Amino acid sequence: MGLLSFIKEAGEKLFGGSEAKAATPDQLKKAVDDLGLQADGLDIKVDGDKVTISGKAKSTADAEKIALAVGNTQGIASVENNLDVEEVAVEAVFYTVVKGDTLWKIAETQYGNGKGAKYTVIFEANRPLLSHPDKIYPGQLLRIPPLD
Repeated sequence: MGLLSFIKEAGEKLFGGSEAKAATPDQLKKAVDDLGLQADGLDIKVDGDKVTISGKAKSTADAEKIALAVGNTQGIASVENNLDVEEVAVEAVFYTVVKGDTLWKIAETQYGNGKGAKYTVIFEANRPLLSHPDKIYPGQLLRIPPLD
């Protein structure tokens, strides 16, 4: 899957994590578990602000969501996603939210003018990481799946 870059200062604040320091592997695993995301043999290693994840995910989407769940936490600048995948699919494009963005606006820029209503595709592709379409924040990395 490769290396994903994140804005170290942005993201969810996990207990033990801060702008200067990433959360521990156990805290990151708990965050993944709390979202209901799973990978067999999930292993998380933290080296400063870089995290490496490995194990076996059911799908490409699940592997991407696990990487986002880990990376969209404060103190993490990059995630090396080494998860193996059972059901391989086309990888999503990743987009970093900027101030003033909405999912509608992101859909318009990523899918083309007149396709703002496809924001629901982006929202669903990022569940359970997103609980509501209006709850995105600058610096957050989102999955932008291809349209069918």
